[in-house]
Amino acid sequence: MYEPNGVWDTILLKNKLRNIKILRSLKSRIFLILLIVGLIPCVSMRYAILQNYEQRAVNVKISDVSTQLRILANHLITYHYLQDTSSEVINAELDQLSSLYDGRVLVINNDLKVVKDTYGISENKTIISEEVVRCIKGENTSRYDRNNGYVEMTIPITETVTLGGNEKEAKERKEIVRGVMLVSASTDSISVTMEILSRKALIVEVIVIIATTIVSVLAAKILIRPFEKITEALDEAQEGYSSDPISVTDCVETEHIGDAFNRVLGRMKVLDTSRQEFVSNVSHELRTPITSMKVLADSLISQKDVPVELYQEFMEDIAEEIDREDEIITDLLSLVKMDRTAADLNITEVDINALVELIMRRLRPIAQNRDVEVVYESVRPVTAAVDEVKITQVISNLVENAIKYNKEHGWVRVKLDADHQYFSVEVADSGIGIPAESIDHIYERFYRVDKSRSREIGGTGLGLAITRSAILMHRGTIKVESIEGEGTTFTIRIPLKYIPV
Repeated sequence: MYEPNGVWDTILLKNKLRNIKILRSLKSRIFLILLIVGLIPCVSMRYAILQNYEQRAVNVKISDVSTQLRILANHLITYHYLQDTSSEVINAELDQLSSLYDGRVLVINNDLKVVKDTYGISENKTIISEEVVRCIKGENTSRYDRNNGYVEMTIPITETVTLGGNEKEAKERKEIVRGVMLVSASTDSISVTMEILSRKALIVEVIVIIATTIVSVLAAKILIRPFEKITEALDEAQEGYSSDPISVTDCVETEHIGDAFNRVLGRMKVLDTSRQEFVSNVSHELRTPITSMKVLADSLISQKDVPVELYQEFMEDIAEEIDREDEIITDLLSLVKMDRTAADLNITEVDINALVELIMRRLRPIAQNRDVEVVYESVRPVTAAVDEVKITQVISNLVENAIKYNKEHGWVRVKLDADHQYFSVEVADSGIGIPAESIDHIYERFYRVDKSRSREIGGTGLGLAITRSAILMHRGTIKVESIEGEGTTFTIRIPLKYIPV
């Protein structure tokens, strides 16, 4: 599928950022987070303060100028200035107002004609603008031009007219707009003050940035120190200088990491001990048949004129030991395969009912030879996605063990059931049972509960280890309940749908 260049550029940029070691450092991330958290409020506050000051200063400016203009507008009506602009008093007031606010004042009559311009360039001209028209209709306007540095305002020149005769008989008073005063007042003083405040704010901002940077560095170093302790402890454990449990209680997270590592370390110790025991057991189990064959062979070699019957008897014993050796090696290879990844599973849809029935038919002759009754109960039809070979091996091992380690005239009951997620196989027997102290060890390789009885019955001590490995590969579980002398019940649960991790 074609990907736009922008998408590929984004992916390449992300990959490059991931490869930058400093950006992957937890210390760097903590530093950047603290720095950003410290700087954003500082910059935002500076901007907000300056904006608030500017807005307030402009409003104060507009209020002051409006007050002066209203007073002057009353004077204009009093002196009939819109009809006669020769009044020196009014002209002086206009010039004074223009000078005071470093601006320009235009007096406009209701015919939109400029009767007075303090700059003297627009007198007797007609001015048409939206602000002036709106003001003639009685609406005051004001506009702040930040770029050019001035405030433009319009104030109506109103005259109060009495309707209905003299003042005593007046029924209504009405204000009539006779003209407009258009004023432009400079805001240079606000701009200068803004620049001063901005410089001071910048100085404060730089100080805050430096302080925030220092605090962020120190905080990042302090916060990352527990993880450095964890790393040092892990390095010591990895180098073999220490095998003691790690305990870094500076914070909850490092305590959890330490506890998790201690559990892993304990598991590794158990596995190491198990591996040593496994090597020892394998050596013993493989050497025993060889030793027996060596003894038998030496016996034949040391004797002269040995009868054929004795040769035949010894050779049969040697053949049995060879079969036993082959059985051990076969089980060991099966166990090695089980220890591989679940990618080795050959998952197919399997009719579990038919599979269990087939296993039961194969094992019933063994049960009949030992006078053990085998009963199979299927609660409902079950179809599951499993590795048929491995599940066959699991069920066969459990049922065969239940038959072998049973009492005379005993029984074995196999029950198949399922719910919406799992199917379960329960194998119960009336056998010799398992001692409570041995239940936690029955899945260990070469472990036997009763070694003398195991030798009589046969087997390698690897069956339950193979069974458990196959069940775990299917993301299933196996549980055992047993009472010594009364019997044992194994229950396995396997997902109906296999979901690879």
